[in-house]
Amino acid sequence: MDVALELLDPLILDKAYAYLVPAEPALNATAFSPAVSAWPRDHMLRQIISILTITQLGATSLYFIFSALSYYYVFDRRLEYHPRFLKNQIRQEIVSSMSAVPFINILTLPWFLGEARGKSLLYSRVDERGWGYMALAFVLFMIWNDFLIYWIHRIEHHPSIYKYIHKPHHKWIVPTPWAALAFHPLDGYVQSLPYHVFVFVFPVQKHLYLVLFVLVQIWTIFIHDGDMITGHWLEKYINSPAHHTLHHMYFTVNYGQYFTWADSWFNSHRAPQPALDPLHEALRVMREKGLVDENGNLLEKQKGE
Repeated sequence: MDVALELLDPLILDKAYAYLVPAEPALNATAFSPAVSAWPRDHMLRQIISILTITQLGATSLYFIFSALSYYYVFDRRLEYHPRFLKNQIRQEIVSSMSAVPFINILTLPWFLGEARGKSLLYSRVDERGWGYMALAFVLFMIWNDFLIYWIHRIEHHPSIYKYIHKPHHKWIVPTPWAALAFHPLDGYVQSLPYHVFVFVFPVQKHLYLVLFVLVQIWTIFIHDGDMITGHWLEKYINSPAHHTLHHMYFTVNYGQYFTWADSWFNSHRAPQPALDPLHEALRVMREKGLVDENGNLLEKQKGE
């Protein structure tokens, strides 16, 4: 978060706060100096307001941009005919996501504020620890998050917890990319905790951390794209959209976030198979409605509509 503040303070925020919370006239603008704010950059209330604004705009922008890209260019929209695809589901997913984001941002505020106020182990210069350590930090980040999110996710499926926190996300049996943030706020927050805690335990170069943090948000969107491509060698190691599709359909399999190793080790792995593709059931419904031929191709009438 301190990277975002370092970038936006001189570009936008200094001017905004000088206008909204101006300093005393004697300390303010002259013919030779710009206006200044009564709240300097390290003022805690200013940082809180800035962080909440940045996280709200950032999360919303990432969500709409990458969910739209995934939905229109990757997601097979024939899945919307699946019997378990809800009426007005996409609208419900978007409303649920946008309702959760502000509360998740408030819950994560202490972690971002700690970063901005220098309480984390984020560092600036690559040469402080070298490129080798940056590569190691990347590997540690992925292993740490994958292992902890696996167990957080699996514990959330315990019957005593599931109905209170995680059940709202499983409303979407056949999810679309718009379901990526459609969590109960506490669920979204708890599953994000490993990302935030990591930089208070391990030193991480701050620009690398920002890139990784953005990428994991994008990954969360893409694993909800319903893709059931199978048979490639990566599916043995990567928790792909196909794995996560099966998680939404069968609930107690494929809890992992990035990789399959934790599911394999702890007996919750279910390999994607062509026969498990929910598209089969969607196509059955479409055939009954006369929308596709026996090969699943849209009939000419439907193509023209």
